[in-house]
Parts: sequence; C-alpha cells; structure tokens
Amino acid sequence: MSEIEEPRTGSGSGSWAGGLELPRHGFGGAPIGNLFEEVPEEQARATVDAAWDSGVRLFDTAPHYGLGLSERRLGAALKGRSGYVLSTKVGRLLVPASTPGGRDDEGFDVSAELRRVWDFSGDGVRRSLEESVARLGLPSVDIALIHDPDDHLEQALAEAYPALAELRAQGVVKAIGVGMNQWQAPLRFVQETSIDVVMLAGRYTLLDQSGLPLLEECARRGVRVLAAGVFNSGILATPRPSGTYNYQPASAPLLERATRIAKACERHGVTLPQAAMAFPLRHPAVATVVLGARSPEEVTANAALWSRPVPDALWEELTSEGLLSEGVA
Repeated sequence: MSEIEEPRTGSGSGSWAGGLELPRHGFGGAPIGNLFEEVPEEQARATVDAAWDSGVRLFDTAPHYGLGLSERRLGAALKGRSGYVLSTKVGRLLVPASTPGGRDDEGFDVSAELRRVWDFSGDGVRRSLEESVARLGLPSVDIALIHDPDDHLEQALAEAYPALAELRAQGVVKAIGVGMNQWQAPLRFVQETSIDVVMLAGRYTLLDQSGLPLLEECARRGVRVLAAGVFNSGILATPRPSGTYNYQPASAPLLERATRIAKACERHGVTLPQAAMAFPLRHPAVATVVLGARSPEEVTANAALWSRPVPDALWEELTSEGLLSEGVA
C-alpha cells in the first residue's frame, strides 16, 4: 500500500462522520477552479500548499468547479500526502461540448471544451465518481456529496442516494451526503436517508440563520455539517456598498446589518471575518467550516483569524441587539 493509500483521518476536532474524523477547518476548491477569474497554475498550487502548511486537512472540490480544473489541481497538490479528508461531488457529468472553443458560462473562467449534464441516476453517480477519481489522480475520495439536486430532488433521493449508499457499503467511499445552498432539501435527506454529512452553504451565518432547523435535526441524528459560504459571498468579509450577498449586490438593509455586526465585533477586539468563521462552529452539529481561497495570502489571513478566540460577550451583545436570533448562539 502506498503512502497515499493509507487510512486517512483529519487532525482536528474529533468530530466523526462515517468513520472519518473531521477537522474544524477545510479548504474549498471552487476558487482554484477559476471561479469568476483566472488563477494561475503556480498560484493555485501555492494556495493548496499554504492551506496544508496552515494545518488544513479537509479539502473539498467538485466536477462543476472549472469543468474539472479544481479536481485536477487539487489532486496534483495532494499527491504523495496523507492524513487528510477529501470530498468531491456527484450530479453533474462532464461531456465534450458540441461546439468547443467558447468560454464557460457558469461562473468559471475556463475554456468550454466540456459541458455539464445533470445526472442523478445510479449509473450517473457511479460514472461521476469514477471520473472524479481519475481527474484527481488519487486512489479514492473519502466523502461523496450529491451536489445541488434542487430541481432533481426526487431522483436524487430515489436513485443517487441508494447508489452512494451501496458505494459506502462496498468501502469505495467512507461517507456520503448532500451539498446545497438551501436547507429544506437537505432536511429531507437527513430525515429519509442515512447520510453522514451535509454541506450547507450560506444558510447558517451571521446574516442568515435560516438553516437552524436542518442543523437541529442533524444534531439529533448524528449527521455532521460542513458549513460553507460563511461570508455570504463577501459581505461578511468586507461590508461595503459594493459588497455582495449570495453573489448578488447586497441590499441596503443587509449592508446596514453587516456594518452593525462589524462595529459590535470591534468593541470586543474581534474582526468581522473572524466572527463569521467562528459563529457556525458554535452549533454542535457543525464539524467543519470550509473556506474557499484563491491565493496563499488569503489562506494565511484566514488561518491567523481562526486561531484567535472570540469572547462569549460578543455573541451575547449580538443577541441582545437583535442581530442574532434567540437560541442560535
């Protein structure tokens, strides 16, 4: 057995899912798939290296991210390393484009030599995972997540989930789950299936705690949550008039609320991004906060913030000022 094939576990919180120990902080691979703008090859590799050097041991990617570019880059950076948890996603197959030569029109600055095809069938899930492993250039992945089945929910429950459950039983993957930016559909998976993990993007943050019912059910059933999108696409990193909320221009009320939260943070010697990263981990269901990054500097800055404690008095003030809902902090 080669080094990379040895059993892999995270090195952080002692929070378990499908036999995997999940670390408190993870790396999100969308930016190194050229999300919105190109990331040079050397910079992408340096970004993953910086995450590793910062102690990150959970890495998440997907075929969707840059039409496979994120998977290829992440796999190359992790090759020869051990002691990490790797997740990818199923639900979009990559097939040759009928008219290659254009640019991707789904948010990634890459050539559209391939196109995405939704497929939540059992065969599609198995093919997707096989192709992801090939792009990664690694023997296996640890976690497989059903990715964005918003418009294909019944098929994902009836076909994609059983296929992943079979792969888990066979030992092909260690844990399975669903990854979405809404909480209602993942709640059905938690209630109706035996998934191990939910990746929830943007629905349990300082500005949006709508996902609390999902987290409460996950806590009751022992399903672990990977919290992504904790900055709500930017406004909780830097609250400014040009800021974005869920990848759209932030409204004036949201900007005002984020600014009030930032000022409360300052009174307690905390930065807004620091609080945004710390907040989801206060819920017992949340095992890991997954942070995307496109440069080593971003990784290093995030790591410096997550290592600093956040005083309980901040959460108490945010609650008393009506900036956090009662019972979430």
